[in-house]
Amino acid sequence: MEVKDNLEVILNDIEESKSNSPYHQTPTIIAVTKYVSTERAKEAVSAGIKDLGENRIEGFIEKKENIDNVTMHFIGSLQTRKVKEVINQVDYLHSLDRMSLAKEIQKRADKKVKCFIQVNVSGEDSKHGIKPEEVQSFTQSLAEYDNIEVVGLMTMAPLEANEIEIRAYFKHLKQLQLKIQELALPHAPCTETSMGMSNDYKIAIEEGATFIRIGTKLVG
Repeated sequence: MEVKDNLEVILNDIEESKSNSPYHQTPTIIAVTKYVSTERAKEAVSAGIKDLGENRIEGFIEKKENIDNVTMHFIGSLQTRKVKEVINQVDYLHSLDRMSLAKEIQKRADKKVKCFIQVNVSGEDSKHGIKPEEVQSFTQSLAEYDNIEVVGLMTMAPLEANEIEIRAYFKHLKQLQLKIQELALPHAPCTETSMGMSNDYKIAIEEGATFIRIGTKLVG
């Protein structure tokens, strides 16, 4: 399928999900292009996509250097020793999950970096992320890092979770995000939620996602 046809289906899904949501927000679609060529990513941009997401540094740099006028999201786990290779080319980082990473970003960034704190809402051992009960203290402890702006929270639901479980995880993240937003911290406006992928983005939108990360269903 062509990307523009896939995008049309997703846009229709978004409108339907918005109507079933108390938040009525139109999320930003991030095309996750980690498994596709630069040419396929360009097709997504031609179809109207303005945001691309990569989880490997090599793929990120390749797309960044070859595609103009897009917002680049680094959505994978970022090793502390690799921060210097990519941080000044990132528009959004979706995986801030530990203080050592925050310190390295502070040290290496030439400008303020928009970051999502990754939260392990499901408690899976295999998942990266801050525990939900530690999100507030972690966010507050970032106040001294003037190169980091906490724009929101991010989570991933387990692949094997059922709809009821997925909904509960996304609802929990949204509640955490609103709680941090209410603190009105200058360094952490925390207005955004990055959640929902190809298999569960409709649920995520109903539960208040403002960024959805779609790979397979959009670009293949």
